[in-house]
Amino acid sequence: MARLFHVPLSPFCRKVRLSLAEKKIEVERVEERYWEQDPDFMRRNPAGKVPVLQLDGIIMSESAAICEYIEETRPEPSLMPSDPVQRLEVRRLVSWFDDKFHDEVTSKLLYERVNKKVMKQGFPDSRNVKDGAKAIKYHIDYMAWLLDHRRWLAGDVMTLADFAAAAHLSSLDYISDVDWNRSDVVKDWYAKIKSRPAFRSLLADQVPGFPPPKHYNDLDF
Repeated sequence: MARLFHVPLSPFCRKVRLSLAEKKIEVERVEERYWEQDPDFMRRNPAGKVPVLQLDGIIMSESAAICEYIEETRPEPSLMPSDPVQRLEVRRLVSWFDDKFHDEVTSKLLYERVNKKVMKQGFPDSRNVKDGAKAIKYHIDYMAWLLDHRRWLAGDVMTLADFAAAAHLSSLDYISDVDWNRSDVVKDWYAKIKSRPAFRSLLADQVPGFPPPKHYNDLDF
């Protein structure tokens, strides 16, 4: 069986988990306190980051590369369009969320509120939290604009772009940092993603010291 070394609220790990689950690939999940730099883990990935996936006799790191490998070796159900222009748009949006959204929002909210406490790195930086709370409004508005023109973020079908966005937003939703009332169209999009069988394991996540809000695993939120 495949093994995934992960952290439950990591959006990069969640993106890989969603891809694996959507393609019905059974995987053993191993929680890894990567910041402790365990020698066994460092041998698997000298960069000292999660996710790390063991699949097909290969040890893989970097979520984008992992998801591309999964897509190429298990093409059904597809998470990438066949048209090159549409594939470009999926990749653009995956980068948008994993780079821009992560830098402006996830790192300033989730990492400040949760990661610092778990890693014993002190208290949240209030300036970062304030900046992240401001930036997420812009990103939700951008998503709303996309969804006003498309059924899904990258086009007419669900793709890896939707999973990348949902991975970040679900992590932030766990700590109640998403204002779902800001956009009905974004809220409806998230409800569709959240109701998929691939999402079930994410809704079962529990982080010690951080109980999820009541609405977190409510499909009719």
